[in-house]
Amino acid sequence: MFERLGRFVVRRAWWVIVGWLVAAAAIIGTTPSLGDITSADQGSFLPHSYEAVQAAELAKRVFPQQVAATAAIVVKRADGKPLTPADEAKVGEVAQTLKAKNIPSTSGYLTGPQAVAPDKSVQVVNVGLDAKTPDDPALLQAVRDLRADLGPALAGSGLTAGVAGDVASFVDNEDTFNQAFAVVGVATIVLIIGLILIIFRSPIAALLPVVVVGLVLTVTTGLVAAAGKAFDLNVSQDLQTILLIVLFGIGTDYILFLLFRYRERLRAGDDKRTAMVVSVQRVGEVITSAAGAVIVAFLVLLLASLGFFGSLGPALAIAVGVMLITSLTLVPALVSLLGRYVFWPSKAWQRTPEANLARRLGKVVGRRPALVAAASGALLVALAAGSLAYQADYDFSSGFPQDTESAKAATDLQRGFAAGALAPTEVYLTTDNGTPLTDQQLNEFAAAAAKAPGVGQAQPPERSNDPSVARVNLLLNENPVSNEAITLVRDHLRDDLHAAAPPRTKALVGGTTSIFADINSANNRDLSVILPVAAALIALILALLLRSLVAPIYLVIAVLLNFAATLGATVYLFQGLQGKPGITFQLPIILYLFVVAIGTDYNILMIARLREEAREGNEPHEAAAIGVEHAGPTVAAAGLILAGTFAVLMLAPISFLQQMGFAVAIGIVLSAFVMSMFFVPALTALIGHKAWWPGHGDERPGGKPQAPPEPASMANV
Repeated sequence: MFERLGRFVVRRAWWVIVGWLVAAAAIIGTTPSLGDITSADQGSFLPHSYEAVQAAELAKRVFPQQVAATAAIVVKRADGKPLTPADEAKVGEVAQTLKAKNIPSTSGYLTGPQAVAPDKSVQVVNVGLDAKTPDDPALLQAVRDLRADLGPALAGSGLTAGVAGDVASFVDNEDTFNQAFAVVGVATIVLIIGLILIIFRSPIAALLPVVVVGLVLTVTTGLVAAAGKAFDLNVSQDLQTILLIVLFGIGTDYILFLLFRYRERLRAGDDKRTAMVVSVQRVGEVITSAAGAVIVAFLVLLLASLGFFGSLGPALAIAVGVMLITSLTLVPALVSLLGRYVFWPSKAWQRTPEANLARRLGKVVGRRPALVAAASGALLVALAAGSLAYQADYDFSSGFPQDTESAKAATDLQRGFAAGALAPTEVYLTTDNGTPLTDQQLNEFAAAAAKAPGVGQAQPPERSNDPSVARVNLLLNENPVSNEAITLVRDHLRDDLHAAAPPRTKALVGGTTSIFADINSANNRDLSVILPVAAALIALILALLLRSLVAPIYLVIAVLLNFAATLGATVYLFQGLQGKPGITFQLPIILYLFVVAIGTDYNILMIARLREEAREGNEPHEAAAIGVEHAGPTVAAAGLILAGTFAVLMLAPISFLQQMGFAVAIGIVLSAFVMSMFFVPALTALIGHKAWWPGHGDERPGGKPQAPPEPASMANV
């Protein structure tokens, strides 16, 4: 099959290239923008069955005036002394002055005695930010305008102020985010070009992945947006960045798989066309199986209860599918036309390096497989032990620089009020039968809620436009996005508030802490489903590729062990050495995307080469040595590029970007160098022929070594 595909692409190279470009132009010109299907609202990705979502939906119905976000203007005396009655009056005047400015997307400007801290250290002006979504650019501009007008309004009063809140924090850290992701984009291209230049010593080979993947990214973005429109997918605003990294990761892998094998066939004496046909024949099955495993791993995300993961899966699967088609058509067509010039101006492709590092490592694996398997396996197990101490961290703000205006204002606010002042826990009390809530029912519930464990302060109850519903905002004693607060709400406070609801009423607990409590539950559930199902399906793909039941078992175990080792290494560094309270809650799914899914590529490439060498008549130990020698450089190059890209994130002054950068970088390094280069080939050598049971994947076809097509076979193509 792949030989026929290779012959067709080589014979019709120009037709393939033109056809691909026409199709790409049509897709780009007719599909919508990716921004049309993105969202930044974490709560919108939770199913309706979760209490926080039910509370949010109730709030939209009975509190239609509720705004998408708020900003808190935190005012204090410049000399640090308690606020005087005159100061409080001045804050009220400032609120009215700002309100009169009619700053777009703002409303409310609420303050008063209830907004003064008990110790008189600060007074708050709550400003509503009106927009359809929390990530609306109008909100960011509103905060900038608010700050610009705030200074003149306070001039000469002896008061200072800062604007706090999620939107203000985003404004303060927007440049940091943009710079971090810009650096990642530049680093990706520089690493790809730089490393491939070192490997092939050719600017053409170095630029090929950048040009091809850049084109594929544009096409994929249009297809994903079209699919999102057609199937009503709603994905995170991070999708564009994830698509970029996934495509450059797998795209570079697949192109390197082809280029390394193409160079090998040229060295063996094949002409340029025959070399490409043989390369597609030998590597096509590997690339297809690797892409199939990654696509399956991404589609398994459809089983997730979190909408973000469920919609992310199809988007990434589309990207991998497009890259697979490109790798087996456009790339071979381009390289077959370029021929030896793809490695220009270097002449190194003409000679096989003598006693190179990959050959020496291969000999070590072949001669001492038991020692290599034990050492590499022990390293993975030791790192994996750290994952048992993993704690999820939902506090993004603590990972941002703390010298910004929003961070300082938030600290002042939490010092004067309860820790949960910036993100109150919203409790909605409703009657069972729609009858109006009585004052007695509401007051009894508010009094009981104020005394609930972990509650620092209860704000006055608010009645809605529906007489059967009212809201009580609770300020927790803990940071509202800390593990302590999330555990409190999930395991205790909800039950206490449900029990405190008067007869014939019920309570729904919403707000930021409640949303994260439900995300925590959903995340744990999703990982417990996704990992086993993905492992089983990847094992099935490997079984079909290898015609074996034994090899897929230990290959999947190796992948899962590598996942645990990566998480454990991250826990050791950040929770252990740096003393962080936890690791960002998104990290396990990020590791699933980039370590489990993409890391499987390296395993498939290595095991396929081991089988190929066994089919050539080499005994298991010798097959392992040759496999590492020939597949090792490809795995190492691909792993270094992807790991280096993520490692750059460690330079960002934002904690969760540092964690993500380290975790994925170390995960790819472990996948490429420990698992694929040492553990898998050593274990395969130890198991020997039984690794291919019950099939005969290592037998020579027809009882003879499988010979490649004769170099002259494409002479007339």
